[in-house]
Amino acid sequence: MAPRAQIALAAPQTDTERVIATPNVPHNPRADLVESALPFLPACSEIRQAFIGQAAPNFFYFIVTYLTGIMSRNKYRCVAVTDEAIYVLDSTKWSGGAKPQELVGRMPRHTRLGPAFGRWTEVDLLGERHWVHKRFHDQIAAADREGGF
Repeated sequence: MAPRAQIALAAPQTDTERVIATPNVPHNPRADLVESALPFLPACSEIRQAFIGQAAPNFFYFIVTYLTGIMSRNKYRCVAVTDEAIYVLDSTKWSGGAKPQELVGRMPRHTRLGPAFGRWTEVDLLGERHWVHKRFHDQIAAADREGGF
């Protein structure tokens, strides 16, 4: 009787990459936000992070005005974070917050802004609720990290 050939089946090899989170990678702020916010800050300020938010009393109100385009009551804010402070700037509604018009207030640098999660996250700025889109969540996380949180 002839010997029978045996086929050895090898374990399947996975060809996937491992994804490693790097939470301390610096995230540069948008250049247009930095350029438009700098004139309202003290001389020699360096903007470390910048983001845009919309003020609204609650999430339902924010979503209704966002979806319907009724923007007359929402406030649009540009936030610039430096080594010394967090600056909140009032912006035009039609720019969506990207073109600041005046400095509204200053917050201590050691103020926690996050954590940021979901599509829209709530951030308290100068005692008002603001809603920040997820495209700016990396800026909030970087500001909190640099602030010691």
